[in-house]
Amino acid sequence: MLPFIRKDLAELTAYTPHPGGASGESAHSEIVLDRLDTNECPYDLPEELKQKLAWTYQQLIETNRYPDGGHAALKEAIAQYVNESLNAPGLGAESIPFPPLNKGGLGSESIPVPPLNKAGLGAESIPVPPLTKGGLGGVPQPKTVITADNISVGNGSDELIRSLLIATCLGGAGSIFVANPTFSMYGITATTLGIPVVSVGRNPETFEIDINAAQRAIDQNQNPPVRIVFVVHPNSPTANALTINEIEWLSSLPENILVVIDEAYFEFSQNTLADRLHQHPNWIILRTFSKAFRLASMRVGYAIAHPELTATLEKIRLPYNLPSFSQTAAEFALAQRQLLLAVIPEIISERAKLIAALTQHQKLQVWPSAANFVYLRVTTAEGESPEHKHQQIMQQLKAQGTLIRHTGGGLRITVGTPDENVRTCDRIGEIFDKS
Repeated sequence: MLPFIRKDLAELTAYTPHPGGASGESAHSEIVLDRLDTNECPYDLPEELKQKLAWTYQQLIETNRYPDGGHAALKEAIAQYVNESLNAPGLGAESIPFPPLNKGGLGSESIPVPPLNKAGLGAESIPVPPLTKGGLGGVPQPKTVITADNISVGNGSDELIRSLLIATCLGGAGSIFVANPTFSMYGITATTLGIPVVSVGRNPETFEIDINAAQRAIDQNQNPPVRIVFVVHPNSPTANALTINEIEWLSSLPENILVVIDEAYFEFSQNTLADRLHQHPNWIILRTFSKAFRLASMRVGYAIAHPELTATLEKIRLPYNLPSFSQTAAEFALAQRQLLLAVIPEIISERAKLIAALTQHQKLQVWPSAANFVYLRVTTAEGESPEHKHQQIMQQLKAQGTLIRHTGGGLRITVGTPDENVRTCDRIGEIFDKS
């Protein structure tokens, strides 16, 4: 190891990139690959929307100029979407027009763009999936409206996670708390910054946080003290949403602890805690355009929080952190959200079919899901290593063209297209029929 590199980094395992597996090799293959390992939406952007984006890139984006460093138009659009999702009074799509996307932007008023017809990209033709009780429509109306000052935008949520760590824990000022299994980047990013990670386990049957153990860990680790608690709602890789008890525990944490609630899968769970932010200035919600909005390649994430916290994130983030094309794509996605989110009912329906098919195998323990993926574990014989068995199944599926993720002591399968899901179930069936 080079002598100038910190010794603790030698023991750090890097995040394994797409398409999964230990080697991290390219996703190119001689066979068609069903990429069900990274929780992306199985559908690309509609062709006509991609054409409009391409036209915008050619005609409006100057590649020799830096992008909008303050993300002004995008923040306004995100704030409108968040308010709409909270069912805030007077903030529905009908009453507030989408911010004009002209000037260095996307406006169709002054410059003609390719028509978005046929595939029906107009918001009038495709209804929004019903977001009712237990989902967005059943959320109490917020006492305060989210504005652009409540929004911070990052190069993926990963950048926001890193900025939050720098803002709270760097220089020995604090440690972070996670309940494993969960999204590994919280711990990995903290470790790269020399920040200690305090962790406890979860209930092995429900994957709820062991609240008693969590509180003990926070109370006992005071050198340095825990400054951030990270949770995912719903959790990855286990797909369970936060329970009432877990939310009450988060609410009870003192204001000198930042609670980061990662809602990367919000559009699939239709469950958010954003309506409670006005009660908790020490809470921040992270979301992404990489999942339901189909923009994983663009790397756009955002945070919703108290203006003082978002202002701090603005100080820490790198300048011009989000390319013009990524900002444009995110604005397009929000403008066409009714079209893009119209596939969610299908994904939720396919999720139910996938769970039903997998539970037919006696050797598989499959958990309920509030996200766009399913988590399962294989029941092994005495003396047989579960981790070895999971790795073996992952590699067998990969050889047949299905990529899934081996993580958190189990297997995580992204809900794909109907055809992809059928192939996955058939291939898993073949594996167990032979064993």
